[in-house]
Amino acid sequence: MLDKRLVTLPLATLALQGCIARTAVDIVTAPVRAGAQVADWATTSQDEADRERGREIRRREERLGELHEDLADLEEDCLDGDDGACRKAVETRREIAAIIPTVPVEPERD
Repeated sequence: MLDKRLVTLPLATLALQGCIARTAVDIVTAPVRAGAQVADWATTSQDEADRERGREIRRREERLGELHEDLADLEEDCLDGDDGACRKAVETRREIAAIIPTVPVEPERD
């Protein structure tokens, strides 16, 4: 039994040295990897920015469409003599006027 322990102990020591070295490397490089990950989270790639801009433009276009539909209904009610609808129509026109400059116009294709 004593012979097996004498042989096993040096082998175990050699195996543990590899584990210890690997752990030491992991500990040393962990702050660098963490810093890189934080930088990646903190920055927005151009592709991500473009996608978000496209989403925002679509939201504005949808809102503009809703406002135009509401305005048509309000104008109809206003013409029927509803003063409240006339006031709401004016507010809706103002909101439309505020949104229109923020929606890009696509160039005409030949």
